[in-house]
Amino acid sequence: MKTTEIFANTFKAMRSQLHCGNDRDNRPMWQRRLSCNSDFCKALVLCGYMTEQQMQHVAADYRLGIARNGGVIFWQIDERDILRDGKIMHYRSDCHRDHQRKPSWVSYRLRSAGMLPRDFRPEHCLFGLHLIADGNKADATVCVVESEKTAVIMSALKPSCLWLATGGKTELNVAKLRPLRGRRVMLFPDTDESGDTYRQWYDVAEAAADVLGQSITVSTLLEQHATPEQKAAKIDIADLFNNKKHQSK
Repeated sequence: MKTTEIFANTFKAMRSQLHCGNDRDNRPMWQRRLSCNSDFCKALVLCGYMTEQQMQHVAADYRLGIARNGGVIFWQIDERDILRDGKIMHYRSDCHRDHQRKPSWVSYRLRSAGMLPRDFRPEHCLFGLHLIADGNKADATVCVVESEKTAVIMSALKPSCLWLATGGKTELNVAKLRPLRGRRVMLFPDTDESGDTYRQWYDVAEAAADVLGQSITVSTLLEQHATPEQKAAKIDIADLFNNKKHQSK
């Protein structure tokens, strides 16, 4: 089989399983799994991060899904509205990760079930990237954080900005920032005692600025305002905002 045929068949399989549904239900997979009933969504309200109405709104915006065991599915849908993959994660009732249950990927489960080629490797994108096509957010600053949870919470706390997530400290790279060309972009890395995360993201921002031909800001808010204890705990921007909110009550 020619290389072009292999790629064509792989893309066809991916599109069939991830994007176009199946014979019984032609909706994209994310629509079939769309739900506000995951443990994560319930915890957002239970822990006071947002109201029930806000949770339903952000769940719809980010197209949050539910796995069969109650885990949340953070779908990665790109700027062309193409579904790339979905990360399945589990949260406790206190809205912290359940580290007893490892995250998984929808593409991995499909490969394991023989529904995608064994050698298929998805090309991941920023979580929430589909939102940059929203005309109501055309002038909004695009804020990039590490975790999907942080992006969801910050979208309720600071809705004037557009919040996206890398999915992890090491998941930020120039390629994932390319779709943001022409937008005001600000990066919000988590903090730590050594400042390593900030420096890593700053280096990526510098490299991306050369490629995109525009400046990319890396926020120093956490580096300047987080206490030594907070840095040791590696808090993120949502933690900082929520701590301030509780202190003001």
